[in-house]
This record gives sequence, structure tokens and C-alpha cells, in this order.
Amino acid sequence: MTRACALLASLALIVPVAAGAHQLNVFASVDCEAVTVEAKFSNGKFASEGEVRVLDGENALLTTFPLEADGTRRIPLDSVDHSGGLVIEVDTGSHDDYWIVTPEDIARNCGS
Repeated sequence: MTRACALLASLALIVPVAAGAHQLNVFASVDCEAVTVEAKFSNGKFASEGEVRVLDGENALLTTFPLEADGTRRIPLDSVDHSGGLVIEVDTGSHDDYWIVTPEDIARNCGS
């Protein structure tokens, strides 16, 4: 019985760590031409499949793009109305996360 209790205690410690090991993290950076999105899991592995949704500052969907195989996507700024900022969502089917790009982020990185 002691061995079974030790096994159950070990599993209780491992399960929470394993559950958090595959959290999706999204990062977006801005230059004057585009927003570059990067999606990778907390274990360092890039998300190889997924959908990138671009929403305006009011959370209205502007467009969607497939995520590139290397976990990135470049979104040309001239292809979306970014005046009120953007919300970049990435959904891999089993994981999702987002990044907010403010109008100030865009202005700061474009020298405005």
C-alpha cells in the first residue's frame, strides 16, 4: 500500500507540470511595414499550424491568415485598418493566445 501511495503522490506532482508545459505564447512586433507575429509553446517549440486572426481595437475581425510552418506570420500594416490598434489572436486548434498592438506601439516604431 505504501508503494501505491508513493506512486500516486509522484503523479500528483508531475501532472500539473505536464499540463502547463504546452501553453501557447504569442508575441507581436511592429515595424513601419508590418506586424510580425511569433507563436511558440512554453517548451520552446514553434507552433507549426494554426490560424492568425487580426481584430481591430473594438474586437471586430478584420482578416485571418494561416500561421507559417516556422510559427510566424507577417501582416502588412497597409492591409488592415490599424488606427485603433490591433488584437492578434493565434489559435492552433488546441491552444490559443493573443497580443495587443496599441496605436502607440505602431507610432513609436514608425517614428511618428
